[in-house]
Amino acid sequence: MKKLLASLLVGGFIAFNFAPAFAYQGINDVTENYWARTEIVSVVSDSVMNLTDGNFNPEGKISRIEFVKALLKVLGNENLEITSKAKFSDVAQSSDIYAPIARSQQLGLVYGYPDGTFQPNNAVLRDEAQSVISHITIDGTVDSSILSKFSDAGKVPAWAKNIYKKTLSYGIYVNHPDELELRPTDTLTRAEAAVLLHRLREKLSLVKSEYKQETVLGTEHLNVTKKADCNEVTITNLRNIIKEGNVLEIEFNEAFKSKLHAVGDTVTFTNESDILTEEGTLLFPAGSIFYGSVLDIKDPQWFNKNARVYTQITKVVTPSGKSVDMNAKPFYKDYALKEGPWMTAGKVALYTVGGAAVGTGAGVGFSFIPDPDKIGTGIAIGTPVGAGVGLITGLVTPGLHYSAKDGEQIQVILLEDASISK
Repeated sequence: MKKLLASLLVGGFIAFNFAPAFAYQGINDVTENYWARTEIVSVVSDSVMNLTDGNFNPEGKISRIEFVKALLKVLGNENLEITSKAKFSDVAQSSDIYAPIARSQQLGLVYGYPDGTFQPNNAVLRDEAQSVISHITIDGTVDSSILSKFSDAGKVPAWAKNIYKKTLSYGIYVNHPDELELRPTDTLTRAEAAVLLHRLREKLSLVKSEYKQETVLGTEHLNVTKKADCNEVTITNLRNIIKEGNVLEIEFNEAFKSKLHAVGDTVTFTNESDILTEEGTLLFPAGSIFYGSVLDIKDPQWFNKNARVYTQITKVVTPSGKSVDMNAKPFYKDYALKEGPWMTAGKVALYTVGGAAVGTGAGVGFSFIPDPDKIGTGIAIGTPVGAGVGLITGLVTPGLHYSAKDGEQIQVILLEDASISK
């Protein structure tokens, strides 16, 4: 009896410790190394797809009504005003599935069957899901030979060939576990649906405007500096909006010297690390290029006034090729890049030290010639006089040109909202 009790306790202890290791991000039946883990966590966290008692059921089928609800959520139309009635013999107007089906019919997302039914609980097939994706996306450049790359291209129904050419060209498809197989007539699993919906959401710019509506998901924050006029980033289903007044930290993409540049020259910056909100939303991946131009250069002026360089950033291109319009300038007084006070102080100090050295030498020389015993007096007089002359010279001569090393960081402030499409 004692042995049995001990075995049960050990088994319970193992089970207790195994469950957290198995579950990932609060999803009981998705492990950390599950092939669609990232996409499942994404759609669950944004309520595009739901859990049942903590389970996602990744290998289970997704029904037509579940797919419709998820699509509406991705497109921001889950609360679309219903202006026309849906008439399906198997969907009662009083049922809780009526509203999403009516919205789907109104938008033209998922259609019913010729017999007047919608069959909400039917499983979605992979080619049916691709058909919906193709239908709602714009007609762009398509690789007509792309189907030939897959070993089961011959299994794609004739009516779906152009559909697949389009969705494959756009990268909005799923083909696990064999990357060379499409399995078009197989049932779509919930994990595969999560991947498909995640990829669609990442490429909402390809969705026709009549099918999507912008909804605000929340407000996140950038806190590069407390001196920024604003730190808010608006997150919507279609884009991330970095509000005017936010400050970003970027770095020179190459060495810059004001005396070697002219108005109109292009200047580029980059970000060594991902630019993320405090809440974790990626705005600009590491290695993005910030393109700017030189608006004006003020040369150094007398009385130690340093050169000033005025630049403006107009565009950011991410490593994936996404382009984002931007209006930003250096976050400094008058939006000017110039050498800081330490560089100026260093220059004056060099003049002072140099002057002191010259004064010391002169004092030694002038005292040694008439009376070698008065060298100490010559130094005592020459050094401070020389230092004073050097200090005055350092203060009245022209200031420094501006220069920056490759990788040197600067801060820039947004003068307008920057919109990053998803």
